[in-house]
Amino acid sequence: MTSVPDPAADVYEGRDGWLFLIRGTNRVLEQYGRPGVSRRTLWRWRRLIESRVRRCAGLGATYLHALAPEKLTVYSERAEDLAFDPARAPALRLARWLTASPGARAWVDLAGAFRAARHGPPLYLRTDTHWTFEGCSLAYRTILSRMGVPPRDDIEARRQRTALPFSGDLGRKFTPHRTELAEGTAFASAARRIHANDLLLEMEALGRGGDAHLGSHAVFCNDDPLADPRRLVIFGDSYAQHTAHSPLATLTALFADRFREVHFLWSTGIDWRYLERVRPDFVLGEMAERFVIDLPPQNIRIERLAELARERKLMGTITGADWRSPAPPPPDAPASAPEAAGAAPR
Repeated sequence: MTSVPDPAADVYEGRDGWLFLIRGTNRVLEQYGRPGVSRRTLWRWRRLIESRVRRCAGLGATYLHALAPEKLTVYSERAEDLAFDPARAPALRLARWLTASPGARAWVDLAGAFRAARHGPPLYLRTDTHWTFEGCSLAYRTILSRMGVPPRDDIEARRQRTALPFSGDLGRKFTPHRTELAEGTAFASAARRIHANDLLLEMEALGRGGDAHLGSHAVFCNDDPLADPRRLVIFGDSYAQHTAHSPLATLTALFADRFREVHFLWSTGIDWRYLERVRPDFVLGEMAERFVIDLPPQNIRIERLAELARERKLMGTITGADWRSPAPPPPDAPASAPEAAGAAPR
């Protein structure tokens, strides 16, 4: 008889019940060892970021590249009995590879900002791989600083801070689930969604908007006089998101509150035809640090990604809960790999 893998084996429980993703499809802990992320992969990332800087400049846009740091990179002291070298964090190594590169001008050092703030309020949820509102706000302000754009200073006054019991993507790997009390992240904003693609709309109609991942596309407009009049396009993953999920704080909600127009495309690859059509002022490439082991696909089209995702996700609703239904994507599935994120047949 084949044994069933224990999902909790992907998680390490550190000090005070803090949970850390250590395995999964991206072999997270191995990335902090030797050889870790290969030199060839880091070199290819350097060339890719340089290319994005040049191509965006040709479109009149400024490109920025940000990695959402792993909890292991930021809170290594809370995983004190785990054998790994935080100095070999992929984000830190890639930053070094960008030294003296034209790509360095695009680099947003979120790992450095988070490590400097780790002794203050928690930046991550204890049972989840994602940020608290404080962590998301820190990422937002750090990225804006690289853009040369001041943040809104009135967001805290507009927050809805009700705390509720919560079990995150790591806590749900245990039986029974590990829970925590998490503060809400929603806040009042003049930003409104003016476009959502069919994938997102159909998933929302089924009550599964939170399951609309790779291929999701949304556009937000903000007529607040305090909004920056420029246009931002984000190619990102669950740390940016197409909507605000309480208690998960997401970058798109904060940026939509700051800029007149924000486009979010759930993909770590760049849709250059889309950028040629939209002509943004800023382009942000955001992705989880653990996804560095995979280079994103080239020449992607968001419409095609959405079609593949619809075929994959909605098939389960149409056929019923049987062997043909797609399994939900794991929380650490690379956004750059459609087959790993449930966007194409395996």
